[in-house]
Amino acid sequence: METRGDGRNPGALVQRLLNAVNDHDLEALAACFAANYRNETPVHPVRGFEGREQVRRNWQQIFAGVPDLVAEARWIAEGDTAWSEWEMRGTRLDGTPHLLRGVVIFGVVGDETTWARFYLEPVEQGGPGVDEVVRRTVQGAGAAKPDAALMTPAAGPDPSGVEEHR
Repeated sequence: METRGDGRNPGALVQRLLNAVNDHDLEALAACFAANYRNETPVHPVRGFEGREQVRRNWQQIFAGVPDLVAEARWIAEGDTAWSEWEMRGTRLDGTPHLLRGVVIFGVVGDETTWARFYLEPVEQGGPGVDEVVRRTVQGAGAAKPDAALMTPAAGPDPSGVEEHR
């Protein structure tokens, strides 16, 4: 962690942001972002946005929807950039757990972030294992299951209804 006493560096910005999140201080949180802030979400490009006011609207919903939200962050900063790893957890109003983990890279000018590349995602508690995820990634989600490849025409149709085409 890089820190300087003047509070005007990327590490100090991440610490201020973390404090604002944990204090549920919407004004302090919004003050961490430049008016023309640009958020890029490379994994979900359509979710990118611009502006401090959108940050404020997002966090107003988050604080209202997860009233006990707490965050932890680790970061390393150099020059005008901070790489940070976050965990945000709490309980949604409907009683279900809220858990996000991921990385946010911040570009900082003065005491505000002017841009971020955002990779924070909900934690998936179940679902397929690594073999299935890799298979889906390279073959597509609609690809035949590996067992279907073992079937011969004499064995009859696949009971899952998935047809295999080679």
